[in-house]
Amino acid sequence: MFRKILIANRGEIALRVICACKELDIRTVAVYSEADRYSLHVRFADEAVCIGPPRSSDSYLNVASIISAAEITGADAIHPGYGFLAESPYFAEVCETSNLTFIGPRPDAIRLMGDKNQARKAMADLGLPILPGSAVVQSEDEALAAAEQVGYPVMVKAAAGGGGRGMRIVHSAEEMPSMFQTAQNEAAASFGAPDVYLEKYIESPRHIEFQVMGDGHGKVVHLGERECTIQRRHQKLLEESPSTQLDPETRQRVGHQVVDALQKIGYSNAGTVELLMDEKRNLYFLEMNTRIQVEHPVTEMVTGLDLVKMQILIAAGEHLPIEGETVGLRGHAIECRICAENPETFAPSAGKITAFHAPGGTGVRVDTAAYAESVIPPYYDSMIAKLVVHGKDRAEAINRMARALEMFIIEGISTSIPIHEKVMADPDFRAGKFDTHFLSRFSKNGNNL
Repeated sequence: MFRKILIANRGEIALRVICACKELDIRTVAVYSEADRYSLHVRFADEAVCIGPPRSSDSYLNVASIISAAEITGADAIHPGYGFLAESPYFAEVCETSNLTFIGPRPDAIRLMGDKNQARKAMADLGLPILPGSAVVQSEDEALAAAEQVGYPVMVKAAAGGGGRGMRIVHSAEEMPSMFQTAQNEAAASFGAPDVYLEKYIESPRHIEFQVMGDGHGKVVHLGERECTIQRRHQKLLEESPSTQLDPETRQRVGHQVVDALQKIGYSNAGTVELLMDEKRNLYFLEMNTRIQVEHPVTEMVTGLDLVKMQILIAAGEHLPIEGETVGLRGHAIECRICAENPETFAPSAGKITAFHAPGGTGVRVDTAAYAESVIPPYYDSMIAKLVVHGKDRAEAINRMARALEMFIIEGISTSIPIHEKVMADPDFRAGKFDTHFLSRFSKNGNNL
């Protein structure tokens, strides 16, 4: 087992890893930028090292500074959390060459799945259905020709993308030149590579993902699915498990396909296979995230498993403690991402939190690094808390989330709590009738979502 783990991240995910390490009796090292000097992950880690100025490129993305911090403190492993360097094959390779265990998949798996077009081809070859699409297109003419083959509407997508960036919907040939150029420019700015490809656009999709875990001994399991359909600008707003759209037979069939594909490539550690469901409930491979997800607590609530502990134990060489391909799911869980944003305009709302009260009670969990008098800096992602609830069924989980949102007090900044309250009260959401355009329709009805 590891003696000391450095956490190459910040905020609630850094705290989450610290909690897992404390329960495994592993010492921790926090790294922090100058903007995070008074953050809770700095306070609760056994050691802390400042790695640079506030800008991510000078701190949390600074590989040399992070590796130096690990060497100075005598860490023998690094947990990257999510975001920042979590899906960087280069960072994983540097860890290996520095005799540090990277708590995540192997660099070759990260590299394969990091290129969305290559990942689509690999998964198709391994038996997973994919949406009609193209290889990387280099010019407007190539994009137009590919779109004619695929059929409009199409989505132009960054090959190295994620998080909703470098994506544009194109409904006609007339729209292609401007949308193609915009997607390329955004891809280059966000990921350092302008490569884009085309994919058939589903008008009313649902977004469903399977949580997977693989050990270093050839075993892969899935831990059920999460419904991540409620989104804005391709960014997830809330997640739940299980999905109302999957019956036990479909869950078993698709889960087996996912497990079989990942066993064939020797996948290890945590990962999420993301799928798109069309109006006929057909599922298509979309992409794979080779890291722990923001929404992993939803799966923890319905399985009773600690996914971060499992990550650490797998990286230390242990076998998965699960018989068969999956585990049973109990009850229903929902997670709301509470962001520091204006609930009407979605503009970021950095500043000092003047009052903070997290809700509690049966079946309620709050993952956060925020506290009264803490400062939300303008340099990083706007999510400040994850409110997660568990109930015996979906109706109880929704009611529990509604009362927890009402009891969540955050003052001094604007938050997305009012949005979540409207979603919980919506009859279509309660009935499970929604797609990825759910919030857009709300906006047209005057609810400013």
